[in-house]
Amino acid sequence: MSKLTISDAAEFLGVSKEAIHNRIRRGTLECIVENDVKLVLINQEDNTNNMPKKPLNQKSVAKSDEKYYRFLEEQNTKLQHRVDTLEGETRSLRDQKEQMLIDERIKIENIYKEKDEQLKNIINAISSKLLLSTPQKIQDTIEGEIDEAQDIEDEHDEDVEIGKSRLTSLNKYLKSQDFSKKKISKIKEKFKERAKDDSRVVIIGKKYYIDFKKYDYSDFSI
Repeated sequence: MSKLTISDAAEFLGVSKEAIHNRIRRGTLECIVENDVKLVLINQEDNTNNMPKKPLNQKSVAKSDEKYYRFLEEQNTKLQHRVDTLEGETRSLRDQKEQMLIDERIKIENIYKEKDEQLKNIINAISSKLLLSTPQKIQDTIEGEIDEAQDIEDEHDEDVEIGKSRLTSLNKYLKSQDFSKKKISKIKEKFKERAKDDSRVVIIGKKYYIDFKKYDYSDFSI
């Protein structure tokens, strides 16, 4: 039993190295690995293939290899063509999907836009009709609700103590006086115009506070 390299075994059996590899894979030839070199076990006394020990025709091997490589190149070309075709189809489907999404979005936007226009027209029509036909009683009711809301706000106005001074809420004070609504409105307007520049008026949040024990507010008509 001899140990031959792949090349030597191919030469001994008169076949190509590829044939040796195929036989090893099929199990018709045994092989071992020594020092990272694959060796084929050959029984020189009993050549099972009955083939003479002669050098392999190099031209035949080269021709076989060339045919094999050409076959691989053809298969690679076919696969590449198939890949390009699939990529083109995928790109086309993606573009179609994106266009469908855009079309649907535009369609939905147009639907909502039409609904908004219809709703706006309905509201405008109702508002116009209401303004033209609203009786005085409804107007009085609206004004009464506004006054009631103001009364509720004024009820929550509390006096504030800052140091030794006790500040009175302007809203609360005006509500306690026998002023007409017109006069109250004018007084509030004066405070609004002059409060920021007048040290007699204290602003807390959005409310005005006054200190009668310390200041005179007659110029505000109170």
